Amino acid sequence: MEIMKIGSIGLIGVLLAVFFRTVRAEYGVYMGIATGMLIFWYTLQNLSVFMEEVHLLQAVTGQDNGFLAILLKVVGITYICEFCAGICKDAGYGAVGGQIEIFGKVMVLLTGLPILLSVIRTIQNFKG
Repeated sequence: MEIMKIGSIGLIGVLLAVFFRTVRAEYGVYMGIATGMLIFWYTLQNLSVFMEEVHLLQAVTGQDNGFLAILLKVVGITYICEFCAGICKDAGYGAVGGQIEIFGKVMVLLTGLPILLSVIRTIQNFKG
């Protein structure tokens, strides 16, 4: 049922943005940003529940959370970059949005390097 709430918020926000765009173009952009921020806030609320469950899982298994931390950083980077790029594109600045997406991809690559290095070390340990 949560997806119905978010879908409804998104549709209402878009309809309001289209309506306000006819009055003044920048109002439509503001409504889009406000709707996106509301959905982002709601996502963060659900993320806290997810984090509690992950900490419980970590306590039960006793595993190191290094890889999980990297995974969460990557998810955060992609979500924020996609959100910002979408706002830029909606405002008519597609080139800026594209640059944000490229920066996000580079940051995901850099953030994931420790996992790649760990995999390479593990393969080397099996070889010899």
